Amino acid sequence: MCVIGLASVAIVGNDPQFFDGGNVGGKLLGGANMITMNMAKALGGDVFFGFLAAVAFATILAVVSGLVLAGASAISHDLYANVLRRGTASEASQLRVTKQATIVIGAIAIMLGLLFRGQNLAFLIALVFSVAASANFPPLILSMYWRGLTSRGAVWGGLTGLMSSVGLVILSPAIWKSMLGHPQAIFPYEYPAVISMPLAFLVTWLVSRLDRSARAESEQGRFDDQFVRAQTGFGAAQATDH
Repeated sequence: MCVIGLASVAIVGNDPQFFDGGNVGGKLLGGANMITMNMAKALGGDVFFGFLAAVAFATILAVVSGLVLAGASAISHDLYANVLRRGTASEASQLRVTKQATIVIGAIAIMLGLLFRGQNLAFLIALVFSVAASANFPPLILSMYWRGLTSRGAVWGGLTGLMSSVGLVILSPAIWKSMLGHPQAIFPYEYPAVISMPLAFLVTWLVSRLDRSARAESEQGRFDDQFVRAQTGFGAAQATDH
C-alpha cells in the first residue's frame, strides 16, 4: 500500500489529465477513490484501466455477496433458530428467513451505498473498524482474560458499543454536517471509538459485577477450564462434543 500510495502521488499527482480543468493540485477527477484507477490508466492506458476496473468490480461483488450471506445466516441460524425459536425451527423456516434477510440486508446496503456515495473509502473502512472495536472487542477480550465476565454483561456491553458507535457516527461531522446539512456537528470527532469503546468496557464490567444470578456464578466458575483450553488446546475436543 505504501508503494501504491507513493506511486500514485508521483505519477497521478503530476499529470494534469487527471485533474479538473487540467490544474495540477486541483480537484482530482472521480475523487480520492479513483486514484488507483487513474494510476492504472497512466501506466497502461485504457487496456490496463479496463482490466483493473473489471478486477475491482468482481472483487466488490464477491465481498458484498459474502457479507450479505454471512449476515443472513447469522440472522436465520443464530437469532431466529437459536434465540427466538430456541432450537425448534425447521430447516424450511430457516431457509425462508435466510431469503427474507438477504433481501432486507441487500436493500439496506444499496440505500447506504447511495447515501454514502462520494465518501472516501478509507474513511468508511475506518468507521467499520471503529464500530467493530466498540461492539465486538470489549466482550471478546474480557471473555478471554477476565473471570468475572457474564453472558448478560457481554450482551449489554456489545449492545452499548454498537448503539453508541453508530449513534456517534450519525452525530459526527461526516453525517450530521456533510450529509444532513446541519451547520455544526453534535459530536466533534470523525471516529466514535474513542468514546464508544471505553463505554462498552464500562457497561460490560458493571453489568457483570451486578449480575448475581445462578447462571452468572456457573459461567464464572467455568472460566479456568475455558482459559486452559484457550491457551493450550487441552480438552478442546471434549468441549466441542458438547
